[in-house]
Amino acid sequence: MHAYLLIITLLAIVIVILGVSWFKWHAFISLLVASLFLAIFTGMPFDKIVSAYETGVGGVVGHLIGILAFGTILGKMLSESGAGLQIAQFFIRIFGEKKIPWAMFFSGFIIGIPVFFEVGILILLPLVISVQKATKQNILLVALPGIAGLSVVHGLVPPHPGAVAAIGIYGADLGKVLLYSLIIAIPAGIIGGPLFAKWIYKRVIPTGESVLVRVEEPADNSSIPSVGTSFLSILMPVILMLFGTVAPFLSLPGQLEKFFVFIGSPIIALLISCFSAFYFLGFRQGIDKRLIQKLTEECLLPVGSIILIIGAGGGFKQILIDSGVGATIGTIANSLSISPLILAFLIAGLIRIATGSATVALTTAAGIISPSIAHMSGVNLELLVIATGAGSLMFSHVNDPGFWMVKEYLGLSVKETFKSWTVLETILSFMAFGGALLLNLFI
Repeated sequence: MHAYLLIITLLAIVIVILGVSWFKWHAFISLLVASLFLAIFTGMPFDKIVSAYETGVGGVVGHLIGILAFGTILGKMLSESGAGLQIAQFFIRIFGEKKIPWAMFFSGFIIGIPVFFEVGILILLPLVISVQKATKQNILLVALPGIAGLSVVHGLVPPHPGAVAAIGIYGADLGKVLLYSLIIAIPAGIIGGPLFAKWIYKRVIPTGESVLVRVEEPADNSSIPSVGTSFLSILMPVILMLFGTVAPFLSLPGQLEKFFVFIGSPIIALLISCFSAFYFLGFRQGIDKRLIQKLTEECLLPVGSIILIIGAGGGFKQILIDSGVGATIGTIANSLSISPLILAFLIAGLIRIATGSATVALTTAAGIISPSIAHMSGVNLELLVIATGAGSLMFSHVNDPGFWMVKEYLGLSVKETFKSWTVLETILSFMAFGGALLLNLFI
Protein backbone atom coordinates (compact mmCIF):
# COMPACT_ATOMS: atom_id res chain seq x y z
CA MET A 1 0.00 0.00 0.00
CA HIS A 2 2.83 2.40 0.89
CA ALA A 3 4.59 1.76 -2.42
CA TYR A 4 1.33 2.31 -4.33
CA LEU A 5 0.75 5.72 -2.66
CA LEU A 6 4.28 6.83 -3.47
CA ILE A 7 3.95 5.74 -7.13
CA ILE A 8 0.63 7.61 -7.51
CA THR A 9 2.18 10.71 -5.94
CA LEU A 10 5.11 10.53 -8.35
CA LEU A 11 2.72 10.17 -11.31
CA ALA A 12 0.73 13.20 -10.10
CA ILE A 13 3.91 15.29 -10.03
CA VAL A 14 4.77 14.06 -13.55
CA ILE A 15 1.29 15.18 -14.71
CA VAL A 16 2.00 18.71 -13.44
CA ILE A 17 5.37 18.88 -15.17
CA LEU A 18 4.11 17.45 -18.49
CA GLY A 19 0.96 19.56 -18.39
CA VAL A 20 2.93 22.80 -18.14
CA SER A 21 5.90 21.95 -20.35
CA TRP A 22 4.49 19.57 -22.99
CA PHE A 23 0.73 20.12 -23.25
CA LYS A 24 1.25 23.87 -22.58
CA TRP A 25 -1.60 23.99 -20.07
CA HIS A 26 -1.74 26.86 -17.63
CA ALA A 27 -0.11 25.76 -14.35
CA PHE A 28 -3.48 26.18 -12.58
CA ILE A 29 -5.07 23.57 -14.85
CA SER A 30 -2.10 21.20 -14.55
CA LEU A 31 -2.18 21.35 -10.77
CA LEU A 32 -5.96 20.85 -10.65
CA VAL A 33 -5.82 17.81 -12.96
CA ALA A 34 -2.94 16.33 -10.92
CA SER A 35 -4.89 16.92 -7.69
CA LEU A 36 -7.95 15.09 -9.05
CA PHE A 37 -5.79 12.22 -10.34
CA LEU A 38 -4.07 11.86 -6.96
CA ALA A 39 -7.33 12.04 -4.99
CA ILE A 40 -9.16 9.48 -7.15
CA PHE A 41 -6.34 6.94 -7.41
CA THR A 42 -5.44 7.09 -3.71
CA GLY A 43 -9.02 6.19 -2.88
CA MET A 44 -10.32 9.44 -1.39
CA PRO A 45 -14.15 9.42 -1.18
CA PHE A 46 -15.64 11.41 -4.07
CA ASP A 47 -17.66 13.58 -1.68
CA LYS A 48 -14.45 14.64 0.13
CA ILE A 49 -12.28 15.54 -2.87
CA VAL A 50 -13.73 18.94 -3.75
CA SER A 51 -13.98 20.13 -0.13
CA ALA A 52 -10.36 19.07 0.56
CA TYR A 53 -9.18 20.90 -2.57
CA GLU A 54 -11.14 24.04 -1.66
CA THR A 55 -9.76 23.93 1.89
CA GLY A 56 -6.21 23.83 0.52
CA VAL A 57 -6.86 26.68 -1.93
CA GLY A 58 -8.50 28.80 0.75
CA GLY A 59 -5.75 28.13 3.27
CA VAL A 60 -3.06 29.46 0.95
CA VAL A 61 -4.93 32.18 -0.95
CA GLY A 62 -6.72 33.47 2.16
CA HIS A 63 -3.34 34.20 3.72
CA LEU A 64 -1.59 35.48 0.61
CA ILE A 65 -4.12 37.36 -1.52
CA GLY A 66 -3.90 40.67 0.33
CA ILE A 67 -0.15 40.33 0.80
CA LEU A 68 0.36 39.70 -2.92
CA ALA A 69 -1.89 42.62 -3.89
CA PHE A 70 -0.34 45.21 -1.56
CA GLY A 71 3.18 43.89 -2.13
CA THR A 72 2.74 44.24 -5.88
CA ILE A 73 1.37 47.78 -5.52
CA LEU A 74 4.32 48.73 -3.31
CA GLY A 75 6.68 47.19 -5.86
CA LYS A 76 5.05 49.18 -8.66
CA MET A 77 5.42 52.45 -6.75
CA LEU A 78 9.08 51.67 -6.00
CA SER A 79 9.78 50.92 -9.64
CA GLU A 80 7.76 53.71 -11.30
CA SER A 81 9.08 56.43 -8.98
CA GLY A 82 12.69 55.41 -9.53
CA ALA A 83 13.17 54.48 -5.86
CA GLY A 84 14.22 50.96 -6.84
CA LEU A 85 16.86 52.29 -9.22
CA GLN A 86 18.03 54.75 -6.57
CA ILE A 87 18.65 51.88 -4.13
CA ALA A 88 20.25 49.80 -6.89
CA GLN A 89 22.68 52.59 -7.73
CA PHE A 90 23.47 53.00 -4.02
CA PHE A 91 24.36 49.30 -3.69
CA ILE A 92 26.44 49.41 -6.86
CA ARG A 93 28.38 52.41 -5.52
CA ILE A 94 28.98 50.79 -2.12
CA PHE A 95 29.70 47.20 -3.12
CA GLY A 96 30.72 47.45 -6.76
CA GLU A 97 29.16 45.31 -9.46
CA LYS A 98 31.26 42.24 -8.63
CA LYS A 99 29.90 42.07 -5.06
CA ILE A 100 26.22 42.67 -5.86
CA PRO A 101 25.29 39.00 -5.09
CA TRP A 102 26.68 39.46 -1.57
CA ALA A 103 24.74 42.68 -1.09
CA MET A 104 21.56 40.94 -2.22
CA PHE A 105 22.15 37.95 0.09
CA PHE A 106 22.54 40.05 3.23
CA SER A 107 19.58 42.22 2.18
CA GLY A 108 17.42 39.10 1.84
CA PHE A 109 18.73 37.63 5.11
CA ILE A 110 18.02 40.78 7.13
CA ILE A 111 14.64 41.48 5.53
CA GLY A 112 13.68 37.81 5.94
CA ILE A 113 14.07 37.69 9.74
CA PRO A 114 10.78 39.46 10.61
CA VAL A 115 8.74 38.62 7.48
CA PHE A 116 7.31 35.56 5.75
CA PHE A 117 9.14 34.26 2.67
CA GLU A 118 6.35 35.39 0.33
CA VAL A 119 6.34 38.92 1.78
CA GLY A 120 10.12 39.09 1.58
CA ILE A 121 10.06 38.23 -2.13
CA LEU A 122 7.61 41.06 -2.79
CA ILE A 123 9.77 43.53 -0.84
CA LEU A 124 12.99 42.41 -2.56
CA LEU A 125 11.66 42.03 -6.09
CA PRO A 126 11.70 45.70 -7.20
CA LEU A 127 15.22 45.94 -5.81
CA VAL A 128 16.27 42.80 -7.70
CA ILE A 129 14.78 44.02 -10.99
CA SER A 130 16.32 47.49 -10.48
CA VAL A 131 19.80 46.09 -9.79
CA GLN A 132 19.52 43.73 -12.76
CA LYS A 133 18.48 46.60 -15.02
CA ALA A 134 21.27 48.86 -13.80
CA THR A 135 24.01 46.21 -14.06
CA LYS A 136 22.66 44.27 -17.10
CA GLN A 137 23.52 41.06 -15.23
CA ASN A 138 21.75 37.71 -15.54
CA ILE A 139 18.66 37.94 -13.31
CA LEU A 140 19.67 34.73 -11.49
CA LEU A 141 22.98 36.26 -10.33
CA VAL A 142 21.07 39.10 -8.68
CA ALA A 143 17.89 37.34 -7.53
CA LEU A 144 19.06 33.95 -6.20
CA PRO A 145 21.32 35.28 -3.40
CA GLY A 146 18.48 37.45 -2.05
CA ILE A 147 15.98 34.60 -2.28
CA ALA A 148 18.48 32.26 -0.56
CA GLY A 149 18.74 34.70 2.34
CA LEU A 150 14.96 34.81 2.67
CA SER A 151 14.51 31.05 2.40
CA VAL A 152 17.16 29.91 4.88
CA VAL A 153 15.81 32.31 7.50
CA HIS A 154 12.25 31.14 6.86
CA GLY A 155 13.20 27.50 7.36
CA LEU A 156 15.48 27.78 10.39
CA VAL A 157 15.16 30.99 12.35
CA PRO A 158 12.47 31.94 14.90
CA PRO A 159 10.03 33.78 14.91
CA HIS A 160 9.01 32.00 11.70
CA PRO A 161 6.00 29.78 12.40
CA GLY A 162 7.52 26.39 11.56
CA ALA A 163 10.55 26.93 13.80
CA VAL A 164 8.39 28.30 16.64
CA ALA A 165 5.99 25.33 16.35
CA ALA A 166 8.89 22.83 16.42
CA ILE A 167 10.40 24.59 19.46
CA GLY A 168 7.08 24.13 21.28
CA ILE A 169 6.69 20.48 20.22
CA TYR A 170 10.23 19.49 21.19
CA GLY A 171 10.36 21.69 24.30
CA ALA A 172 13.54 23.42 23.05
CA ASP A 173 14.94 26.76 24.24
CA LEU A 174 13.97 29.58 21.86
CA GLY A 175 17.03 31.73 22.61
CA LYS A 176 19.45 28.88 21.91
CA VAL A 177 17.61 27.94 18.70
CA LEU A 178 17.87 31.56 17.55
CA LEU A 179 21.62 31.65 18.29
CA TYR A 180 22.43 28.26 16.73
CA SER A 181 20.20 28.88 13.71
CA LEU A 182 21.97 32.15 12.89
CA ILE A 183 25.38 30.45 13.23
CA ILE A 184 24.24 27.71 10.81
CA ALA A 185 22.04 29.76 8.45
CA ILE A 186 24.66 32.32 7.40
CA PRO A 187 27.27 29.89 5.94
CA ALA A 188 24.52 27.67 4.48
CA GLY A 189 22.93 30.73 2.84
CA ILE A 190 26.26 31.93 1.46
CA ILE A 191 26.91 28.57 -0.22
CA GLY A 192 23.34 28.29 -1.55
CA GLY A 193 23.13 31.99 -2.42
CA PRO A 194 26.08 34.04 -3.77
CA LEU A 195 28.37 31.05 -4.45
CA PHE A 196 25.73 28.92 -6.18
CA ALA A 197 24.42 31.94 -8.11
CA LYS A 198 27.91 32.64 -9.48
CA TRP A 199 28.06 29.05 -10.73
CA ILE A 200 24.54 28.64 -12.13
CA TYR A 201 24.12 31.99 -13.94
CA LYS A 202 26.68 30.91 -16.56
CA ARG A 203 24.74 27.70 -17.23
CA VAL A 204 21.12 28.94 -17.17
CA ILE A 205 20.23 31.96 -19.28
CA PRO A 206 16.55 32.81 -18.66
CA THR A 207 14.59 33.28 -21.87
CA GLY A 208 11.70 35.25 -20.34
CA GLU A 209 11.37 38.25 -18.04
CA SER A 210 9.22 39.25 -15.11
CA VAL A 211 5.82 40.50 -16.27
CA LEU A 212 4.69 41.36 -12.74
CA VAL A 213 7.26 44.06 -12.04
CA ARG A 214 8.81 46.24 -14.70
CA VAL A 215 11.32 48.96 -13.85
CA GLU A 216 11.53 51.91 -16.20
CA GLU A 217 14.12 54.70 -15.97
CA PRO A 218 12.27 57.93 -15.07
CA ALA A 219 12.51 60.53 -17.81
CA ASP A 220 13.23 63.33 -15.28
CA ASN A 221 16.04 62.35 -12.92
CA SER A 222 15.31 65.33 -10.65
CA SER A 223 12.01 63.67 -9.69
CA ILE A 224 13.69 60.52 -8.31
CA PRO A 225 13.21 60.16 -4.52
CA SER A 226 16.25 60.52 -2.28
CA VAL A 227 18.20 57.47 -1.11
CA GLY A 228 16.78 57.90 2.40
CA THR A 229 13.17 58.08 1.17
CA SER A 230 13.75 55.09 -1.11
CA PHE A 231 15.15 52.93 1.71
CA LEU A 232 12.38 54.04 4.08
CA SER A 233 9.76 53.00 1.52
CA ILE A 234 11.22 49.54 0.90
CA LEU A 235 11.93 48.89 4.60
CA MET A 236 8.65 50.29 5.97
CA PRO A 237 6.84 46.91 6.01
CA VAL A 238 9.92 45.25 7.53
CA ILE A 239 10.07 47.86 10.31
CA LEU A 240 6.34 47.55 11.05
CA MET A 241 6.49 43.74 11.10
CA LEU A 242 9.52 43.94 13.40
CA PHE A 243 7.41 46.02 15.80
CA GLY A 244 4.78 43.29 15.75
CA THR A 245 7.39 40.60 16.40
CA VAL A 246 9.12 42.23 19.37
CA ALA A 247 6.06 43.87 20.99
CA PRO A 248 5.09 40.76 23.06
CA PHE A 249 8.57 40.76 24.65
CA LEU A 250 8.65 44.44 25.70
CA SER A 251 6.18 44.37 28.64
CA LEU A 252 4.05 47.08 27.03
CA PRO A 253 0.56 48.01 28.28
CA GLY A 254 -2.01 45.53 26.94
CA GLN A 255 -3.69 47.76 24.34
CA LEU A 256 -0.37 49.17 23.06
CA GLU A 257 1.03 45.68 22.62
CA LYS A 258 -2.09 44.60 20.70
CA PHE A 259 -1.81 47.73 18.53
CA PHE A 260 1.82 46.98 17.60
CA VAL A 261 0.96 43.33 16.88
CA PHE A 262 -1.93 44.55 14.69
CA ILE A 263 0.12 47.00 12.60
CA GLY A 264 2.91 44.40 12.45
CA SER A 265 0.72 41.78 10.75
CA PRO A 266 1.89 41.42 7.12
CA ILE A 267 -1.29 42.64 5.43
CA ILE A 268 -1.67 45.74 7.65
CA ALA A 269 2.06 46.54 7.45
CA LEU A 270 1.90 46.39 3.65
CA LEU A 271 -1.32 48.46 3.55
CA ILE A 272 0.31 51.21 5.64
CA SER A 273 3.43 50.97 3.48
CA CYS A 274 1.37 51.39 0.30
CA PHE A 275 -0.23 54.59 1.61
CA SER A 276 3.21 55.81 2.69
CA ALA A 277 4.51 55.08 -0.83
CA PHE A 278 1.52 56.87 -2.40
CA TYR A 279 2.62 60.01 -0.54
CA PHE A 280 6.44 59.85 -0.50
CA LEU A 281 6.94 58.18 -3.91
CA GLY A 282 3.79 59.51 -5.56
CA PHE A 283 2.32 62.86 -4.54
CA ARG A 284 5.63 64.30 -3.32
CA GLN A 285 7.29 63.34 -6.64
CA GLY A 286 4.55 64.94 -8.71
CA ILE A 287 2.51 61.82 -9.51
CA ASP A 288 -1.19 62.69 -9.31
CA LYS A 289 -3.95 60.47 -7.90
CA ARG A 290 -5.27 59.44 -11.35
CA LEU A 291 -1.86 58.12 -12.38
CA ILE A 292 -1.52 56.29 -9.04
CA GLN A 293 -4.92 54.66 -9.67
CA LYS A 294 -3.81 53.68 -13.19
CA LEU A 295 -0.53 52.19 -11.92
CA THR A 296 -2.40 50.25 -9.23
CA GLU A 297 -4.83 48.75 -11.75
CA GLU A 298 -2.01 47.88 -14.16
CA CYS A 299 0.03 46.00 -11.57
CA LEU A 300 -2.94 44.11 -10.09
CA LEU A 301 -4.06 42.54 -13.39
CA PRO A 302 -1.12 40.11 -13.75
CA VAL A 303 -1.45 39.09 -10.08
CA GLY A 304 -4.61 37.11 -10.92
CA SER A 305 -2.61 34.44 -12.71
CA ILE A 306 -0.16 33.84 -9.89
CA ILE A 307 -2.97 33.77 -7.31
CA LEU A 308 -4.63 30.99 -9.33
CA ILE A 309 -1.37 29.04 -9.51
CA ILE A 310 -0.56 29.46 -5.82
CA GLY A 311 -4.14 28.54 -4.86
CA ALA A 312 -3.99 25.41 -7.00
CA GLY A 313 -0.66 24.52 -5.36
CA GLY A 314 -2.38 24.81 -1.99
CA GLY A 315 -5.19 22.53 -3.18
CA PHE A 316 -2.67 19.96 -4.43
CA LYS A 317 -0.87 20.11 -1.09
CA GLN A 318 -4.12 19.48 0.84
CA ILE A 319 -4.99 16.47 -1.33
CA LEU A 320 -1.51 15.06 -0.60
CA ILE A 321 -2.13 15.47 3.12
CA ASP A 322 -5.74 14.20 3.18
CA SER A 323 -4.95 11.22 0.97
CA GLY A 324 -2.49 9.98 3.60
CA VAL A 325 0.68 10.41 1.55
CA GLY A 326 2.35 12.63 4.18
CA ALA A 327 1.54 10.19 6.99
CA THR A 328 2.77 7.24 4.89
CA ILE A 329 6.14 8.87 4.29
CA GLY A 330 6.45 9.69 7.99
CA THR A 331 5.65 6.08 8.95
CA ILE A 332 8.24 4.65 6.54
CA ALA A 333 10.97 7.00 7.75
CA ASN A 334 10.13 6.56 11.42
CA SER A 335 10.61 2.78 11.17
CA LEU A 336 14.33 3.29 10.51
CA SER A 337 16.67 2.97 13.52
CA ILE A 338 18.92 6.03 13.15
CA SER A 339 19.96 9.18 15.03
CA PRO A 340 17.05 11.54 15.89
CA LEU A 341 18.77 14.42 14.04
CA ILE A 342 19.12 12.36 10.85
CA LEU A 343 15.61 10.94 11.23
CA ALA A 344 14.09 14.40 11.73
CA PHE A 345 15.93 15.69 8.65
CA LEU A 346 14.77 12.75 6.47
CA ILE A 347 11.15 12.81 7.62
CA ALA A 348 10.87 16.60 7.18
CA GLY A 349 12.50 16.32 3.74
CA LEU A 350 10.17 13.57 2.56
CA ILE A 351 7.08 15.40 3.83
CA ARG A 352 8.30 18.61 2.18
CA ILE A 353 8.69 16.76 -1.13
CA ALA A 354 5.22 15.24 -0.72
CA THR A 355 3.29 18.30 0.49
CA GLY A 356 5.29 21.26 -0.81
CA SER A 357 5.07 23.22 2.44
CA ALA A 358 8.12 23.89 4.60
CA THR A 359 5.93 24.81 7.57
CA VAL A 360 3.78 21.66 7.23
CA ALA A 361 6.94 19.53 6.86
CA LEU A 362 8.57 21.08 9.91
CA THR A 363 5.56 20.83 12.21
CA THR A 364 4.49 17.36 11.00
CA ALA A 365 8.00 15.92 11.29
CA ALA A 366 8.36 17.40 14.78
CA GLY A 367 5.09 15.74 15.78
CA ILE A 368 6.31 12.38 14.45
CA ILE A 369 9.77 12.59 16.07
CA SER A 370 8.70 14.05 19.43
CA PRO A 371 7.32 10.82 20.99
CA SER A 372 10.38 8.82 19.95
CA ILE A 373 12.83 11.15 21.77
CA ALA A 374 10.82 11.36 25.01
CA HIS A 375 12.84 8.54 26.60
CA MET A 376 16.19 9.32 24.97
CA SER A 377 19.08 11.10 26.71
CA GLY A 378 21.75 13.25 25.11
CA VAL A 379 19.56 14.64 22.32
CA ASN A 380 20.23 18.34 21.68
CA LEU A 381 16.67 19.63 21.27
CA GLU A 382 17.75 22.98 19.80
CA LEU A 383 19.79 21.33 17.04
CA LEU A 384 16.91 18.89 16.50
CA VAL A 385 14.70 21.89 15.67
CA ILE A 386 17.33 23.10 13.17
CA ALA A 387 17.81 19.64 11.60
CA THR A 388 14.04 19.39 11.14
CA GLY A 389 13.97 22.89 9.63
CA ALA A 390 16.82 21.96 7.28
CA GLY A 391 14.83 18.97 6.00
CA SER A 392 11.79 21.19 5.44
CA LEU A 393 13.72 23.22 2.83
CA MET A 394 14.57 20.24 0.62
CA PHE A 395 13.73 19.93 -3.09
CA SER A 396 11.02 22.53 -3.67
CA HIS A 397 9.05 21.58 -6.77
CA VAL A 398 5.64 21.94 -8.43
CA ASN A 399 3.51 21.42 -5.31
CA ASP A 400 5.23 24.32 -3.50
CA PRO A 401 3.63 27.77 -3.94
CA GLY A 402 7.12 29.26 -3.54
CA PHE A 403 8.25 27.40 -6.68
CA TRP A 404 5.57 29.16 -8.74
CA MET A 405 6.21 32.54 -7.11
CA VAL A 406 9.89 32.38 -8.04
CA LYS A 407 9.06 31.13 -11.55
CA GLU A 408 6.46 33.80 -12.29
CA TYR A 409 8.16 36.76 -10.64
CA LEU A 410 11.54 36.10 -12.28
CA GLY A 411 10.04 35.13 -15.64
CA LEU A 412 11.58 31.64 -15.68
CA SER A 413 10.41 28.48 -17.43
CA VAL A 414 9.60 25.36 -15.37
CA LYS A 415 12.92 23.80 -16.44
CA GLU A 416 14.88 26.94 -15.48
CA THR A 417 13.13 27.06 -12.10
CA PHE A 418 14.10 23.44 -11.39
CA LYS A 419 17.72 24.11 -12.35
CA SER A 420 17.98 27.24 -10.19
CA TRP A 421 15.42 27.46 -7.37
CA THR A 422 14.99 23.71 -6.69
CA VAL A 423 18.75 23.13 -6.60
CA LEU A 424 19.25 26.22 -4.42
CA GLU A 425 16.70 24.98 -1.86
CA THR A 426 18.31 21.53 -1.75
CA ILE A 427 21.78 23.04 -1.24
CA LEU A 428 20.42 25.16 1.64
CA SER A 429 18.81 22.04 3.12
CA PHE A 430 21.92 19.85 3.11
CA MET A 431 24.32 22.65 4.12
CA ALA A 432 22.13 23.57 7.11
CA PHE A 433 21.86 19.90 8.09
CA GLY A 434 25.63 19.50 7.83
CA GLY A 435 26.04 22.59 10.02
CA ALA A 436 23.71 21.09 12.65
CA LEU A 437 25.67 17.81 12.68
CA LEU A 438 28.96 19.69 12.93
CA LEU A 439 27.74 21.88 15.79
CA ASN A 440 26.41 18.77 17.54
CA LEU A 441 30.01 17.53 17.87
CA PHE A 442 30.96 20.55 20.02
CA ILE A 443 27.91 21.34 22.18
